[in-house]
Amino acid sequence: MESDPMTSEIQTPFPWGERTYIMGIMNATPDSFSGDGLLKQEDAVSQALRQAEDFLANGADILDVGGESTRPGADTVSEAQELERVLPVIAALRRISAGGDLSGYL
Repeated sequence: MESDPMTSEIQTPFPWGERTYIMGIMNATPDSFSGDGLLKQEDAVSQALRQAEDFLANGADILDVGGESTRPGADTVSEAQELERVLPVIAALRRISAGGDLSGYL
């Protein structure tokens, strides 16, 4: 008998409900409304790694890498464009996480 995915318990490293978790938002966009779009930087991936280290050093539990700006009036991007923006950042985060240079769940 198959389990119903809507009622199955999801395994997670976070014991939800025990405390509030902090999420660091990483904008892999050229036009973030907060002004921190990583793609505006000369080396976006290196900047993303520095930002991730800063977020984690300051208590972030989760890193959210986004590739589409939510700035009012921003153009929508295709799924392929969004993946092109976020996958290099995620791959770099996973590489240094595997080496023990970043703590957290990537």
